[in-house]
Amino acid sequence: MSLTDKHSWLRSIKSHIVVFDAALSLIIFLILAVGIVTLYSAGIDFPGRVEDQLRNILVAFVIMWIAANVPPQTLMRFAVPIYTVGVALLIAVALFGIVKKGSRRWINFGVVIQPSEIMKIAMPLMLAWYFQKREGMITWRDYLVAAVLLALPVGLIIRQPDLGTGTLVLAAGFYVIFLAGLSWRVLLGLAVAAGASLPVLWSVLHDYQRQRVMMLIDPTSDPLGKGFHIIQSTIAVGSGGVFGKGWLKGTQAHLEFIPERTTDFIFAVFSEEFGLIGNSVLLFLYMLLIGRGMMIAVNAPTMFTRLLAGSITLIFFTYAFVNMGMVSGILPVVGVPLPFMSYGGTALVTLGLGAGILMSIQRHRKLIQT
Repeated sequence: MSLTDKHSWLRSIKSHIVVFDAALSLIIFLILAVGIVTLYSAGIDFPGRVEDQLRNILVAFVIMWIAANVPPQTLMRFAVPIYTVGVALLIAVALFGIVKKGSRRWINFGVVIQPSEIMKIAMPLMLAWYFQKREGMITWRDYLVAAVLLALPVGLIIRQPDLGTGTLVLAAGFYVIFLAGLSWRVLLGLAVAAGASLPVLWSVLHDYQRQRVMMLIDPTSDPLGKGFHIIQSTIAVGSGGVFGKGWLKGTQAHLEFIPERTTDFIFAVFSEEFGLIGNSVLLFLYMLLIGRGMMIAVNAPTMFTRLLAGSITLIFFTYAFVNMGMVSGILPVVGVPLPFMSYGGTALVTLGLGAGILMSIQRHRKLIQT
């Protein structure tokens, strides 16, 4: 091999290794580090949780690396097939999916999968592709088509029932529609219509979903039952004070008052042990994450990449806002993890995939512009 060939080979290797956006990678690494420290305390009675999460992080980084190497043009070509397969799998789940704890969310193909997770990425991909194809000639009919494309998978997911995932998929699609130029007057009209339809929506909610809303209004009406989760999590958040009780010293967590403390309610553990100062640092990290994502979206060269990057970034915001809101008692309890902190492989892989797509958009920006 000649010296020129060696240099060319080394450049090729380097171009495929150094694909991570430095700023975004650092922010995610810091949040993951905070998550591991908190998980060690929250899962001290669950041996192996930290080791499992480290493996999940490794898998998520591999997925992130692969996604960062895939050009946005390729993502655009696969948008329709991924969406179609996702909807087909949701229909298959509705027909012969696996039922666990009263919900039909999974399907077995030799490996048990949850198709609704696919739609968190497939939905913004599909809508961003659609608006890219209609760029320069978007009318109200296009927003109507987009709404139908969004309503189909969301309806199937909520029917399972899985309100948490359905909310995230709905938000992912709505962000694309909004960023595509949906009028504020239309948004105001939709808000008024949503308010007017609340009695109808209330009538179609499942009993457990109604109970979650009622417990948000007054959790003390059933302090040892449905309201237990909210009461204990808010006690944990408040008892941390300004400086927190200290790492491994959270009484609410270690006396097992906090439910699901390694997953959905890990923020309660963090708040109790690190207090207001710790929460401020964590919120700052999430602000940096969202800010970096929005910078990538603003600088994206095509409508497809702008809509996709913006939607993924706002999904990160939605994850964090909904999780912290439900733990703090200002939103109903739904199954939404805290991004890059909660224990679990599926959500972490989905988040890693989203981060990888952001890095791909940033990495290939100049290539697309030229």
